[in-house]
Amino acid sequence: MKKKFTDKQIHILDIAEELIAKKGYEGTSVRDICSKANINVAMISYYFGSKEKMMSYLYQYRVLKTRENFSEFADTIKDGKPEMQLREMIKYIVSQLFKYNYFHGFVTQELRHTENLKDELLDFYQLFVKKLDEVIKKGVTSGVFTFTPKPEDILTTIIGSTLFVIRNKNFYELHVPHKDQDSYHKEAEKKVRVNLLMIVFAVLGYAAD
Repeated sequence: MKKKFTDKQIHILDIAEELIAKKGYEGTSVRDICSKANINVAMISYYFGSKEKMMSYLYQYRVLKTRENFSEFADTIKDGKPEMQLREMIKYIVSQLFKYNYFHGFVTQELRHTENLKDELLDFYQLFVKKLDEVIKKGVTSGVFTFTPKPEDILTTIIGSTLFVIRNKNFYELHVPHKDQDSYHKEAEKKVRVNLLMIVFAVLGYAAD
């Protein structure tokens, strides 16, 4: 992380992410960020160029952090049974996508597909696919899984399904009982996770004890 961002940039990005998560992109001004970060407004231009470009940096920063955190997380479950590892991996990626859902409403195709972001996302996807492949093969060898679907197809199903729900809230909220926005996000995430577990385990031919 130090090679990608300076300590000052990380400080500003952490503050920006905290505020945007609470107030949304449009509701968060550069002055809000600078006030909380205790910096001059000109520092945003100096370090990032503009508020819009800062979001591109923030997206890249979040992808890097998620990749680092996933590596640590995967290491903690590596000795578990294949079915447990798979459940936890699905739970992890769904929770991350929901937790940082505000990116999906703001980040345009142009920002998401700059070369740096493409490289960071590719690295994370490849890391996740590699771990999925290990878990699937371990499950097949032990007799827990019957089939060996391509891990990249499993990842596509997980991310695609979750992003559909995040980007189509007006549709999905019709099918999720909720009282307010907090309960909606909690119940929507739970529903997506449960459905994905059923789909993925069915594709694997999971043979429960």
